[in-house]
Amino acid sequence: MALRVYNTLTRRKEEFVTLAPGRVAIYVCGPNLYGPSHVGHAMSYLVFDVIHRYLEYRGYQVTHVQNFTDVEDRIIEAAQADGTTIQALAARYIDRFLREMDGLGVRRADHYPRATETIPKMLEIIQELERRGLAYAVDGDVFYRVTAFPGYGRLSGRSLDEMQAGARIEVDRRKEHPMDFVLWKAAKPGEPAWDSPWGPGRPGWHIECSAMSISMLGPQLDIHGGGQDVVFPHHENEIAQSEGYTGRHPFVRFWVHNGLLRLTADEEKMTRHLGNIVSIREALLRFHPDTIRVFVLSSHYRSPTLWSAEALEAAARGAERLRTAVENADDLLASTARPAAAAAEMARPFAELAEAAGDGAGASRTRFEVAMDDDFNTPGGLAALFDLASAVNRAVDAAARRRAGLIEEQREVLARGVALLRELGAVLGLRLVATATPAQAAALYRLARELCEERPDLFDPARLRAVPQPVSESGTDDAGPDGPSADAVFRPLVEMVAEGRVRARRAKDWATGDRVRARLAELGVLLEDTPDGFKWRVR
Repeated sequence: MALRVYNTLTRRKEEFVTLAPGRVAIYVCGPNLYGPSHVGHAMSYLVFDVIHRYLEYRGYQVTHVQNFTDVEDRIIEAAQADGTTIQALAARYIDRFLREMDGLGVRRADHYPRATETIPKMLEIIQELERRGLAYAVDGDVFYRVTAFPGYGRLSGRSLDEMQAGARIEVDRRKEHPMDFVLWKAAKPGEPAWDSPWGPGRPGWHIECSAMSISMLGPQLDIHGGGQDVVFPHHENEIAQSEGYTGRHPFVRFWVHNGLLRLTADEEKMTRHLGNIVSIREALLRFHPDTIRVFVLSSHYRSPTLWSAEALEAAARGAERLRTAVENADDLLASTARPAAAAAEMARPFAELAEAAGDGAGASRTRFEVAMDDDFNTPGGLAALFDLASAVNRAVDAAARRRAGLIEEQREVLARGVALLRELGAVLGLRLVATATPAQAAALYRLARELCEERPDLFDPARLRAVPQPVSESGTDDAGPDGPSADAVFRPLVEMVAEGRVRARRAKDWATGDRVRARLAELGVLLEDTPDGFKWRVR
């Protein structure tokens, strides 16, 4: 089955054929750097991260460019209010954004151009548009003449009259047509400015992406991505600028737009200027990155999505189900238990797993690829992973009931199954590794402190003092979403508390032992007593 991708321009799924065989040029609109990014932004970057990963899985060589908007009205206003420069403000939010993307497991783009670094190319494009009669200057401003570009409106599917009726535009009598948009803005007092043929000024918002994409990827792209909220006017204007400048059609082979995220069903999309947001940092403090990914990928990328406690709890359960399958299989494969004969009750689950995992192919891989080839259908891809995880668990459970290890054939089948689960999970960006969230680390720190104060004879205060405070305890905003490494804090705290519990049990203080185990369970730490001591894992 060939990969088919929905093209916003043609409003249908089309076979994915690239401009150069085996190569994909992708440009994704990046964040405006006037404030922290939120989970609505994260949803878009997670979607395009998975698209990037799947294209590489299918054998394409991908060049991925994502811009940073570092000069724009709101950035200038925010910098002035903060008493800083737009460069310093942008640098702060770029650093924060990249660390948050790392926390989410979003792989870095190949290039991150900034608008302010691309102004010479913008001036070149604007001058050429003016020479071709597609732009005109008035009082130091330069406007794009939309009536001179016959295809204007084809991306959003609206005529000029329909656009004008639905647009919120300021009346500017200097424009030839109300929908003409600004390419260059004349300088205002106190604002950053660059020299230009029309006098000092700065670029309009739309021209920056045309300049950056053409500079980095050439006159034509395979995929241009962004949220559905930028189809009009931003991407509509990009087409007019870029094709007007290069004369090459189409500017973009596939326009790919993700749906928008809302906090409640009756609200608009998440947006910083309305304040109805959950920051990426806040999300990473509370949720495992795999939970956030499963939440996003459980809906088709073009669908609107609601950020809700119920959906996130379901995503957390789903992510844990996949991780648990991997952990249980790894434990069994590492077991030194004596192998059992091929018992009849183990034959069926291992045969089912052998069919699912195959030997390089297999039913699960096929199901995954069929789903993802259908316009990156991640809900279908996840369903294939969950079914594979179930097959792994059935095989592990069958072995557990026998209380024995595996014969070599069974070991090979289980190893193939868990390797495939990891491989396909990685295509979706899932780590399938249990790690603590900063919120869990902070809650465990509070529990350890409480236990040290109540029973210093069991829980050593000196060991607590040796552990750095988690980010949400220390209040720092500079440590990033993972603080001083949530796992680095979490592991010594769990072991300190669990060892104190062992001492309580040796002293026959069963009440303290039971209470500690229950409190740990509330924090997502599952403690298991074994003949060799204790084992624990985090949910």
